Amino acid sequence: MKIEFVKNIQFTKLVKTEGRLREFNFRKINGIKEGRFTVDVSEDRGNRIIFSMQKDTEGWKIIGNEPLPDWIKKAEITFHELIEEELRSM
Repeated sequence: MKIEFVKNIQFTKLVKTEGRLREFNFRKINGIKEGRFTVDVSEDRGNRIIFSMQKDTEGWKIIGNEPLPDWIKKAEITFHELIEEELRSM
């Protein structure tokens, strides 16, 4: 029997969007060979917004068809940089 250990990756970063600091929680999905993270953040009313990011040839991109607020879409490049920074530090 072969035992394989897969390291869980999860981290939290503060990102300033629309003039506010927001806490974004990143978690790598280990069951998928390609790079994929789920990200969650609290909106102004306290509701959680959850979306996914996947790595493609251009970098980390938001995926899915769910409607997201513009302040999340505008921060996509920042999310890419945060994920890459975290992966390099491991």
